[in-house]
Amino acid sequence: MSFLDNLENSLKSLESRDERDPHERERQQQERSQAVAAAPWAAKLKESAYTKALFDEAAVAGHRLRTKVYMAWFDSILRFEARERRLELRPMADGIVAVFIETDGETKTQPLDLNSSAADLMKQWLG
Repeated sequence: MSFLDNLENSLKSLESRDERDPHERERQQQERSQAVAAAPWAAKLKESAYTKALFDEAAVAGHRLRTKVYMAWFDSILRFEARERRLELRPMADGIVAVFIETDGETKTQPLDLNSSAADLMKQWLG
């Protein structure tokens, strides 16, 4: 099979995928606009002193509970995991939201103030 045949097949498959889901492009535009709106808050979250204090508090809390607290960035979301519990800090268009995810899948959300105490958030999450 030649290069042109491969290229033609690829283009046909892309066109058929677009035909199967006509709202895909709208969905992508909406996701892109949400990401652009949340970008300033994501930058604040990544660069703030609150985040650095939160990393320190997570290490202290993990040591106190004798468990490892995993911390990771997923695109613009900051995730903490310990003992099958998760805490995600998600930048949104109107601010940052803390999402508490329990072991049974129950979630609780609350707005996050970057001027508040990082220790209070860790206590609220890990108890």
